[in-house]
Amino acid sequence: MFDLTGKTALVIGAGSGIGEAVALGCANQGARVICLDVNEAAARRVAAKGTAGGGDCAAGVLDICDGPAVERVFADLDAKHGVDVAICTPAINVRKPILEYSDEELSRVLDVNIKGNFNVLRAAGRVMTARKKGSIILFSSIRAVTIEPGQAVYAATKAGVIQLAKTAAAEFGPHGVRVNAIAPGVIETPLTAPIKANQAWYDAYAAKSVFNRWGRPEELVGAAVFLASDAASFVTGSTVFVDGGWLAADGRFTPPGM
Repeated sequence: MFDLTGKTALVIGAGSGIGEAVALGCANQGARVICLDVNEAAARRVAAKGTAGGGDCAAGVLDICDGPAVERVFADLDAKHGVDVAICTPAINVRKPILEYSDEELSRVLDVNIKGNFNVLRAAGRVMTARKKGSIILFSSIRAVTIEPGQAVYAATKAGVIQLAKTAAAEFGPHGVRVNAIAPGVIETPLTAPIKANQAWYDAYAAKSVFNRWGRPEELVGAAVFLASDAASFVTGSTVFVDGGWLAADGRFTPPGM
């Protein structure tokens, strides 16, 4: 049921971190994977890695903030291969208290996390609804539902991603297209590298997981493959949390003597 053989998957943000792991994971499950990233060299490196592992991979450049470019890429690849799966992983975060945020910083985060995801959702939805099938997977975060001081804009955008996915699921569903979101906890990626380098931050975040550790990019692959595959044929408008139990144990308290 989790086999992706015969499906073409566009993985955006495939040049590193979660996107790289998901791209390689989809290739391992038999999909033809198009690795897309704003860094074309990085996308080509991952595609070559997937091909060397026996996968069918290609690469290209894509900036999700460029709406017309996103539309062109989806239309071109749909004409060549048919787009069955679209997975969008990019996000940025500027960690600052609200009162210290600049207009430029606000625009940067909104442009990538909201406008970028919307561009992908719209382009993917356009080609998939026409073909009456497809799976779109956006990436949110636990910050969509639990906050941390200094991450107001990031949290707001990640909540927005979930609402985009839900709305698109309702709009695209009658056309046979599924839309879901994956919400990771703290994962070791280039985005979180500055925090990981600070031992106090690393330990504090690790303690929030019931496993007392951070997640790894490859631990997001299972959720992505599930949502991309026919195993999730009746799953749409959902958010899959991959957070090591963070939300389940958030606010936990161990009574004395236990």
